[in-house]
Amino acid sequence: MKQAFTMAEILLSLTIIGVVAAITLPSLTGNINERTWNTQRKALYARMSQAIALMPALNGYGTLKEESSAGASDAVDTATETFITDGLAKVLKINNICDNEHIEDCGIPLTYTTLAGSNKDIPTTMTELNSLITSASYSAYSYKDGDSYSMLDTKAAAFETGNGESILTFYNPNCVGNMGETGDYFVQPKICANMIYDLNGSKGPNTVGKDIGFMTILYPTDSVVVAPVPFRSVISGVTSDEAPTACTLQAGDEYRIPTKDELASLFANQNLLADSFVNRHWYSSSKITVHTGITNWVIVSSIGEYRIPRIGTDLWGILCVKR
Repeated sequence: MKQAFTMAEILLSLTIIGVVAAITLPSLTGNINERTWNTQRKALYARMSQAIALMPALNGYGTLKEESSAGASDAVDTATETFITDGLAKVLKINNICDNEHIEDCGIPLTYTTLAGSNKDIPTTMTELNSLITSASYSAYSYKDGDSYSMLDTKAAAFETGNGESILTFYNPNCVGNMGETGDYFVQPKICANMIYDLNGSKGPNTVGKDIGFMTILYPTDSVVVAPVPFRSVISGVTSDEAPTACTLQAGDEYRIPTKDELASLFANQNLLADSFVNRHWYSSSKITVHTGITNWVIVSSIGEYRIPRIGTDLWGILCVKR
């Protein structure tokens, strides 16, 4: 007599297998995507860092649309496009360049999902990226020896890399270098370029922290490229002494407190994050020596100003990041 499964037993087994697959497959797929994005992001950061290091200087590209005393100008805002075509394209493999009106042609999605899960339109000018960067209240001021500085509202442009990433670029042709500041100062003039990248073009999920992220380039010479990936929540109310270890304790071993330059990037891109990231004071890992000892620089996200906190007494927050 031959033994065999009944049809009911086979159907029951297939049903159980299907249920288990439906539960586990999305998680497995998500983990694979996360690993793929993480690998792509690190590779893009490495290529961009190498490319920027080959550029002699980052400022002065293109023309800017400015009103003359007569109230008109023939100049056209080509600053960001020229920065890409005459600067980046000479040191980085670029397949396609798109002007402000045609960023979709370079795979840039018109909407995206923030780190907090809300949907927003993609910014296309420096003001739309972060109005605090171009606000007259914070960008026009004396920053060294009585010199004044004003950030212009340049238009964004986009390009596709040879590896298939889509990158929306915001450019400041008037950026200035690090001058060894030992007192409070604003970060706005230090930002030469800011990039929002999409690792897989217009394909989904178009979400910050997954396929969408950002890089910021500071200082026109001896430039620094940073691409911090923030943790989904924040840590509040710690002293400068507690700050260095707080991220590892709450977010895990791969997260750490950001550098001063990474805080500048988080400030510039705070609209891509969450409301809890805005209008706060955030610690950096970068140190400064003051007359009372050594402390960590702090950035005020509501205005973009670096400040020196009082040692051991001020309680500020931390944005944990991974590189």
